[in-house]
Amino acid sequence: MNTEFLFTTAIYIFVFIFGVCIGSFLNVCIYRLPLGESLIKSNSHCMTCGTPIRKRDLIPVISWCLLRGKCHACGAKISPRYTVVELLNGICYLIIFLHFDVIVHPLYAALVSLMTSALIVVFFMDWDTQLINTWVVIFIGALAIPKYIFCRNDLEKGFTLPSMILGAFVISIPLLLIALISHEKAMGMGDVYLMAAGGLFLGAPNILIAMLIALIVGSVCGLIIKHANGNSVFAFGPYLSIGIAVSALYGDKLADWYVHFTGLDKTLEDTAAMIATIFC
Repeated sequence: MNTEFLFTTAIYIFVFIFGVCIGSFLNVCIYRLPLGESLIKSNSHCMTCGTPIRKRDLIPVISWCLLRGKCHACGAKISPRYTVVELLNGICYLIIFLHFDVIVHPLYAALVSLMTSALIVVFFMDWDTQLINTWVVIFIGALAIPKYIFCRNDLEKGFTLPSMILGAFVISIPLLLIALISHEKAMGMGDVYLMAAGGLFLGAPNILIAMLIALIVGSVCGLIIKHANGNSVFAFGPYLSIGIAVSALYGDKLADWYVHFTGLDKTLEDTAAMIATIFC
């Protein structure tokens, strides 16, 4: 094996481990943000007996396995979801850096990874409480600034300032109208803010793809949930999060496929040719 392969492999291993460690912090965010607790001041503790968690029991994934999913003090079960979130974040980081190539587009991959971490917080927090934290959404929107400054010409086609501004409103405005008309029964304001922030990061074309994915996944899962427990009320934020994350990776390709599949590419070419004939 050559040195370059070993070096690249080591980077990807580090990316996965780093993602898992960040996933541990995401668990703190998911639990404490709805309660209004500090993310840094208070120590982690057992949810059952309140005993502070020992430092050696804070190793992501490994500690849960060594403890066999139980508190060292009282023996209460520790939810496996903590480990799921840690592994999920690590796997997402690995997929993102593999997709964008850690050597060629490291900053772009890092920004998408950070956004994905925030979306994981949105996913589980909204699933548990049907609330989306405003600061998490602001963080997603803020990531659009370094993306535009440093990465706008890297990968995406047509990621311009007008596309960002349009992306912030093209989905969020219709959702806002739905929220106002339904008095937030059909759609919450958190969903509106999330799609505004996601649209700012993705741009107009890809946020449309994100919404389409969210509608498809949400509809299928909603039917499953209704069939399972008869409840037709569920949080939509998790599916919006999935849509944004998938679109950040494959939005351009999905948009191109859709345009080609529907024959819109030919229509667009003919329209462009007609406009060129008129004005040239």
